[in-house]
Amino acid sequence: MNFLPSLVRANDVVYSNEVVVLVYHHIDDQIQGSVTISTKLFEKQLEAMQRKGYHFISMDEFKSFKSEGTAIPDNAVLVTFDDGYKSFYTNAFPILKKMRIPAVNFVITKDLDNPGETPLPSLSREEIKKMRKEFAGIDFQCHSDALHAMNNGKPLLTNKITQNGITETDDEFKQRILNDTRTGLSKLIEVNGSKSVDSYAYPFGSYDNQTITYLQEAGVKFAFTTKQGITTKETDSMQIPRINAGSPFIRPHSINNLIKQAKRHQIQPIQS
Repeated sequence: MNFLPSLVRANDVVYSNEVVVLVYHHIDDQIQGSVTISTKLFEKQLEAMQRKGYHFISMDEFKSFKSEGTAIPDNAVLVTFDDGYKSFYTNAFPILKKMRIPAVNFVITKDLDNPGETPLPSLSREEIKKMRKEFAGIDFQCHSDALHAMNNGKPLLTNKITQNGITETDDEFKQRILNDTRTGLSKLIEVNGSKSVDSYAYPFGSYDNQTITYLQEAGVKFAFTTKQGITTKETDSMQIPRINAGSPFIRPHSINNLIKQAKRHQIQPIQS
C-alpha cells in the first residue's frame, strides 16, 4: 500500500491505528452558508493539515482498515463530502487532484437524473465518470436515492409516511427503505468504475437500529453519521463518526484543534 507523502515527523503523531473522518458539503466562492466554504479556505485547510503531519487515505484504505485491520499511517484522515453537489466537480476536485488527496462524495442519486434542476446544481453521471478516470482516489457512495427529505418534519429514512390519514405498514416502510437503498447503490455502481459501492451517509444524520438492519440487508457495509469522534478498529462500521470541517468559521489551523479535542474526549457514536 502506498501512503501519500506528508510532512510528518516522528514527534508529530497525534494518534495511531485510528482515522479522523472529515465532512464537507458545498465549496463556493459566491454563496455563504453554515456548510459552505470558499475554495481558498478549503485548500488552506488541506495545506495546514499536511503541514501538521496528517496523512490522507482513500475510501478503499479506510474500508480495508475497518474490515480487515489493514495498516494505515499515523494521523490518518479520510475526506468526505455529502449531497453530491456540482461544486465538488468544479471547485473541490481540482484542488484534490492537484494535491493528490483522496476523497469520497456521498451522492443523492435521484439528482443524477436531472442534475441541473436541483436547488443547488448536482453532479452528473458524466462528471462522476470523468473524475473517476482522472484520479483513482476519488470515490462516490450513497446518500440515499430519494430519502434526503422530510415528511411532516421527520426524516423519511427513519419515519413512516402518513398520507391522507393513512400510515405505512411495517412491511411497506421496510420495502421503501430497501428499494430506495438498492436503487441508490445500483445507480452508483454504473458510474463508479471498479470501486465497490457499499457505503452510505445517513440523510440528516438520522438513523436507528431498524435503519441499520434494513441498510445492511440492502447491501450497505459502512455508514457515516454526523456524530463527532474518531474511528478506531472497534468503532461500529454502521456508526462511523465524522468531524465537520466545512464551516466558514473553521479556519485552517482550527481543524488540528478539533481533532485534538475529539481525541481527548474520544467521543464514539451513541448506540441507538
